[in-house]
Amino acid sequence: MNNPIRALVVEDEWPARNYLVELLESSGLAEVAGAVGTLDEARQALEGDPPGLAVDAAFVDVRLEGAARSETGLTLVRGMLGRPAAPMFVLATAYENHALEAFDLGVVDYLLKPFTEERVERCLARVKARRAPASPAAPPRLVARRKRALVFLRLDEVWAFESAERLAYVHTAHGRYEIDLSLSAVEASIGRTLLRVHRSWLVNVEHVRELEGYGSETELLVGSPGADPRGGVRIAVSRDRAQAVREALLSATMGVRIR
Repeated sequence: MNNPIRALVVEDEWPARNYLVELLESSGLAEVAGAVGTLDEARQALEGDPPGLAVDAAFVDVRLEGAARSETGLTLVRGMLGRPAAPMFVLATAYENHALEAFDLGVVDYLLKPFTEERVERCLARVKARRAPASPAAPPRLVARRKRALVFLRLDEVWAFESAERLAYVHTAHGRYEIDLSLSAVEASIGRTLLRVHRSWLVNVEHVRELEGYGSETELLVGSPGADPRGGVRIAVSRDRAQAVREALLSATMGVRIR
């Protein structure tokens, strides 16, 4: 992508959040820097000290579960008015009756559910036209959750992503954190740096330290170079992916003759 739009998605419904992330990423015009489910998490991402995410546009639902009755997605927009680092805002919602107020506040576009590829691409074209000339891009970061705190991670420090019991996690040298994206959404966003080794696992090939076994018993050790050999995460490779994983890991290596 040539200077893609960096986006934050604020949506409390898991299916809608992941679908919008996938539409944004698959358009070729945007990359999703974060996806959160509450106003508090959005504020922390955009208004933290220092700000956790540098984004061009925030796609915000109007009605968010857990928000105070007097608060809506427009509350976030009003709170960011006049701030030098404020992103552009797009309301992505099922409700038409807030459109007039939204445009009065300077919202760039108003996306009605159900979202479509064509409508999202038109919206991104509008955001791109309004965007200021590009400055040197900040390295992309991932936002994750540890209890009530948001944790900001560089992609190069991510070991792997895991799906377990309807939740998703990111593994790093600092621990395992929860994220609000499915593995499919992660793969759509940053899949070029990851390898699918199991339906429940994506691994960062730069952090694969060992490949053990073959076929149905293949296992990876994923962790940071130079770390304690007993550390890291051990990940079973599914039988149907074992050969492809082995070939992918060996495709740019030297030093051992593989028989």
